[in-house]
Amino acid sequence: MTPYVVDTNVAIAANGRGTHADRRCRLTCVEKLESVVAREIVAIDDGHAILNEYRRHLRPSGMPGVGDMFYKHILNHQYRDDRVRMVEVTPSDDDRRGFDVLPENAFDPSDRKFLAVAVVARAVVLNATDSDWDEHDRLLDALGVEVSQLCPQHASKGRGEHDE
Repeated sequence: MTPYVVDTNVAIAANGRGTHADRRCRLTCVEKLESVVAREIVAIDDGHAILNEYRRHLRPSGMPGVGDMFYKHILNHQYRDDRVRMVEVTPSDDDRRGFDVLPENAFDPSDRKFLAVAVVARAVVLNATDSDWDEHDRLLDALGVEVSQLCPQHASKGRGEHDE
């Protein structure tokens, strides 16, 4: 089963708070997160950079939104390999890389954690509103990273005001 790396903007869009995502995008994110929680594996990093970002934008009570429910699912299952795959990624001393597994790149530094985890876990990245995943297709191809654009109409328009 192919794991997923879920960019924070997907959960934020599913919650319908603080985002420019339209109704169709929010619904797509809700449906995908419900599917991921029910039957997929999510990949996160062992240094908790992804969990820390989720914590800044989502509620661990799992309420009131589907994005919050997704975050609670990750917290509840983070030590179950059949639900959450925690992979080792080492931050790089080279700011042009971000993580040892990555070459020099122009990726937004706050998104590199998702990219590094996707490389190590051989995971598909889920994105809703962040244009970084469209703007660096050569790098993604070179690293063998697939991105599922849940809301391509938003991802190509530029970064959302909430992206980390």
